[in-house]
Amino acid sequence: MKAQDKKIVHLVAAARPNFMKIAPLYHALSATAWCAPRIVHTGQHYDFNMSDAFFRDLGLPDSHYNLGIGSGSHAEQTGNVMIAYEKVCLENPPDGIVVVGDVNSTAACAMVGTKLWIPVVHLEAGLRSGDRRMPEEINRLVTDAIADLLWTPSADADANLLREGVDKNKIDLIGNIMIDSFEMLRSKIESSGARESLGLKSEKYGIVTLHRPSNVDDADTLRSIVDSLEEITADIRLIFVSHPRTMKNLQRFALLDRLREINGIDLLDPIPYIDFMNIVTGAALTITDSGGLQEETTYLGIPCLTMRENTERPITVTQGTNKLVSHHELLPCVRKILAGEWSKGSCPPLWDGQAAGRAVLSLEKRLSRPGAFSRAPAG
Repeated sequence: MKAQDKKIVHLVAAARPNFMKIAPLYHALSATAWCAPRIVHTGQHYDFNMSDAFFRDLGLPDSHYNLGIGSGSHAEQTGNVMIAYEKVCLENPPDGIVVVGDVNSTAACAMVGTKLWIPVVHLEAGLRSGDRRMPEEINRLVTDAIADLLWTPSADADANLLREGVDKNKIDLIGNIMIDSFEMLRSKIESSGARESLGLKSEKYGIVTLHRPSNVDDADTLRSIVDSLEEITADIRLIFVSHPRTMKNLQRFALLDRLREINGIDLLDPIPYIDFMNIVTGAALTITDSGGLQEETTYLGIPCLTMRENTERPITVTQGTNKLVSHHELLPCVRKILAGEWSKGSCPPLWDGQAAGRAVLSLEKRLSRPGAFSRAPAG
């Protein structure tokens, strides 16, 4: 097939986690005879971990389109992405658009595509926390309501969509593409010297990552979390990988020096994914409020304590190694883990590193069939 005859598919990314999820898909689509994938970087977030080495590790080229949106309120980001991306689509209309996850750019580009009658695919569809106070939940709901094809990571996501009245023919369960990213980088992760550089070859340790406003934006809450972490160091060494928001608030609330002085806590600057996962793979447990780490620890069979009231990835709790906890519950849960009293969990079906291949087959089937993306009136 000539290059000019290939289907043009936009892969939309806004920040580091999005790029990690589109990387396996980009490579899988590039390997086909029928598709020419194009990377669209909206620039919604500046990310401290997105160096040139990051893109080299993922094998990604420079973005084909960089919208350069930057920060702003939710309305500013969403509106500016829509304005900029609409111009791209009007000048060079793609045959399909793949949006990822739950950031403002996801909903914005989905709306642009839908209004221009360009087929929209949502990668990581159907995730629900049930908490509409979270902007991410609104973005998920909006995107899933208007997308033409929904790629889900697990059966509970399918159930969420069906309960919301989505046509089952629009849903394809492809599995968790973040596992594809991990497996794609596994050899580099295993050969990273991050653990050795911290002297972690033989000692038991836990990983801590915190960044959500509910945990780090209130002085009393953050102080109480630091108290809990200090108690935990009596039982196990902790590697606290910082986040700019958390560091800013630790300093603002006069907690940074205290945290650094706790014997048994190593406070690290943000580190690249490969080094971070090298440390994670050797950990006895994780304490986090991150979404992605809940999935990776379930895949790796590592106990995970998630400091949130809810999660959009409940399968990591019902089937995996994850548990939702408050900071008051951290110490007893850590002691259960260290005593071997934690559920080993199991890996959900199709979390096998082959999600991108299933996505390619799903998309080719739709794009090659006339009328596969036709939209019937609602009701």
